[in-house]
Amino acid sequence: MYDEILFPTDGSEASKRTFPHAVSQAEAFDARVHVLYVVNTTYAGVGAGGSKNVNSLRAEGEEVIEEFERRLSDEDIEVVTRIEDGDPHAKITEYADSETDMIVMGTRGRSGIEKYLLGSVAEKVVRTADVPVFTVRTPE
Repeated sequence: MYDEILFPTDGSEASKRTFPHAVSQAEAFDARVHVLYVVNTTYAGVGAGGSKNVNSLRAEGEEVIEEFERRLSDEDIEVVTRIEDGDPHAKITEYADSETDMIVMGTRGRSGIEKYLLGSVAEKVVRTADVPVFTVRTPE
């Protein structure tokens, strides 16, 4: 039913706790897993005058991608990796719509003012993706 599964990750605890669910879905469907890290270039702290630059965020992304690539290889699951720059939810849905059949991602379970101010990448992906989205709620 699902041949290509997208596991978007930012390297957070939420995505690390979601990883076993991506593995179980891949095993259940004998699917390949696409690990996607999006360098959030829309974040105010990135770029000129910001506390982080795109190159350092990309380097973080490469480390995160390599970790999950190794872990999937250890599970004998075929893996594809990608790093993209841009708005995370837009890049996730764009990639999913063109490359995969399903998304497996974590959500931090923000609520109240924090959710209102920061929004939720997972929530936006659920609302806009053309493929099924399997979300795993994890503690902050």
